[in-house]
Amino acid sequence: MAITALNSAATGLRALSTQIDVVANNLANAETTAFKRSRVNFEDLMYLTLKEPGATNSAGDISPAGTFVGLGVRISNTQLDLEQGSLRSTNRPLDVGIEGQGFLKVKIMDSVGDGYGYTRNGNFIINNNGDLVLGMGDGYRLVPPINIPKDATEISISQTGLIEYTKAGGGTKTTAGQLRMNQFVNPQGLKLLGGSIYIETPASGESIESVPSENGSGLVLQGYLEESNVDPVKELVQLIKTQRSFELNSQSIQTADQALQTIGNLRRF
Repeated sequence: MAITALNSAATGLRALSTQIDVVANNLANAETTAFKRSRVNFEDLMYLTLKEPGATNSAGDISPAGTFVGLGVRISNTQLDLEQGSLRSTNRPLDVGIEGQGFLKVKIMDSVGDGYGYTRNGNFIINNNGDLVLGMGDGYRLVPPINIPKDATEISISQTGLIEYTKAGGGTKTTAGQLRMNQFVNPQGLKLLGGSIYIETPASGESIESVPSENGSGLVLQGYLEESNVDPVKELVQLIKTQRSFELNSQSIQTADQALQTIGNLRRF
C-alpha cells in the first residue's frame, strides 16, 4: 500500500502546486483595476474498495461500514470570485466604476471568440477619432460605439449610463450615447483573456444587454474606478496553509519511501 500512498501524495503535490500558482497570481494583481480573484476547487479521486459496506462475514453478520482507500486529489476547476471591489475616486470625468452586477462590452480582435469582450474596467480615454476606448492594451473600442467631438467640454455620465457633453462656447447639452450593461446567466463560465477582459462561452451563456440599473444590473459612477477584490491578508493566509499542506504531502512521500525501503531490506534477513 506504500505505492498507493506515493501516488496519492504526488497528486496532492501537483494540485497544491496549482493552488500556489493561483494564489500568487491573485497577489500579483492586488492593484489591478477591476481584477477578480480566483480560487481553486479540489475533488477527491476514485477509491479502492477493500470491503463493501453491508458485506456479510462468516458468522452471518452484516458489516456496518466498508473499507475504502482513496487514490488522491485533483483540481476540479478554478472559480472566479465576482465580489464587488472597492470604488476608488479618481475625479476623472471619463472614469466609470460599476456598482453592482454587469460588464461593459468592448470590441476585441475578430479572431478571439466572436470579436467581443467584456470588462468591468471603466478606464476610458478618447482616441484620435473621438471614440471612447479603454485606456489599456490596444485601446478596445466601447460597444455600442460612443463618439465625443474634440471641442466637447463638461462631459457628464449619469448613473444609468447616459453620456452628455457641452460644446465649447455653448450651454446646451448634447447626448453622445448610452452605456449598456451586459450580464450572464453563469458569469463563472466566462473565459479569462487577461487585461481584465472576458469572453463568453457556451458555459456562460449569451450576454443579456440592458440599460444600467435595469434587470438587476448595476449603476455606473462617473469619476470612479473599481479596484481589485483581492484581500492580501486572506491570500497570504491561504498561501501559508497551502505551503503547510505541501510540506505534509512531501512528508507522506518520505514516509512511504521509508516503508518501501524497510520492505526491501526484509530480503536480507
